[in-house]
Amino acid sequence: MPTAWDDKAAFSERLRSALKRAPGAIQSAAQLAHEFNLRHDGESVSDQAAQKWITGKARPSPEKLETLAQMLGVTAYWLRNGSPPAPVRKLAGKKSSQATAAGRLSEPEAKLVSRLRTLSEHQVRLISELVEQLAVERELAGH
Repeated sequence: MPTAWDDKAAFSERLRSALKRAPGAIQSAAQLAHEFNLRHDGESVSDQAAQKWITGKARPSPEKLETLAQMLGVTAYWLRNGSPPAPVRKLAGKKSSQATAAGRLSEPEAKLVSRLRTLSEHQVRLISELVEQLAVERELAGH
């Protein structure tokens, strides 16, 4: 069972990822707080609160999360929870005809995983970040 710390850390990773892709690239907690406060109708946030969001020490309230998601061009669901579990996701088109039964990898997928296992930890992290960004973009496009 995930802990509150795990949830905050995962939120922080998604927030930092969204901040990198946001128009006008927000690069500091002070800048995040300022831009957020320009858009949020409720109580403003301090630089320290924004820093806690970025570092995974706190998560915003649901109302603030909605404003933050709109500001960053992502869904509130993704920012709060990450990608939905596979059965809940909308699948674009039909499954690959090469995919085998019972969740097994197709031949191209197995080859990709095999190649991935030969990479350094840093390279795997880069690939993972790229895949996450592509998946978020696809979700935002409604696919």
